[in-house]
Amino acid sequence: MAGFNPAMRPHDDASEHRYIHVIGSSVFVDDRVGEEGWTTHFIGMLDDVAVWGVDVPHGEDPSYGAATDLYSYYGRATELDWLVAGRAVQLVEWARTHRYCGRCATPTQMQAHERSMKCPACGLLAFPRLAPAMITLVTRGRDEVLLARGVAFRAPMYSCLAGFVEPGESLEDAVIREVREEVGVEVANVQYRGSQPWPFPHSLMVGFRAEWVSGDIVCDPTEILDAQWYTRDSLPPIPPRISIARKLIDAWLEEG
Repeated sequence: MAGFNPAMRPHDDASEHRYIHVIGSSVFVDDRVGEEGWTTHFIGMLDDVAVWGVDVPHGEDPSYGAATDLYSYYGRATELDWLVAGRAVQLVEWARTHRYCGRCATPTQMQAHERSMKCPACGLLAFPRLAPAMITLVTRGRDEVLLARGVAFRAPMYSCLAGFVEPGESLEDAVIREVREEVGVEVANVQYRGSQPWPFPHSLMVGFRAEWVSGDIVCDPTEILDAQWYTRDSLPPIPPRISIARKLIDAWLEEG
């Protein structure tokens, strides 16, 4: 991220500090910590500003109701500020959920030299969790794309197909499997197009393009409400610019 350095230690000469208070999974940005004694996590240097994530205890609200979820914060902040806030939410939530060793239940200790929680009893290390997920825009010829409306979508829109990578599976194999499972078609020529941190709650979205080979659309009703082939002049509502899905669609639109 240009202008952002996720260093493990803050610069001693930082000209100012910024505190991203994580209230549940919402954020409130201020230039001071709400209360002394609240747990803070160094996020990185944003130019000369040291950025901290603050774990706000349950029931407390230093924002007095002004905190916003990350979806809404995107429209109020620059893309860089949004990415840094998402990093803060992920790191605070990781620390919240790794207070005890997953092997022996001993309270863990934050390590100073690396981003990890260590069990003092059995030595197990826990690092921030990332869940890799593929997202792909399927094309048929030069003028058609396959877009789908997911069961869990928050808004009535159509987007690219996506899914989590399974153990022992390559990203490309995940693309082929997920497309087959969700809409019943076969694809090939899977090509990487970019990636995006996606803090909902801790995914890394890896974007691809893939070409239709065979098969008619048959939706998995547990995942997909509807899926259709669309041309450039007949697109349904598509995702906002916050997402890599929109970047994949926009790149295809520019090709036409």
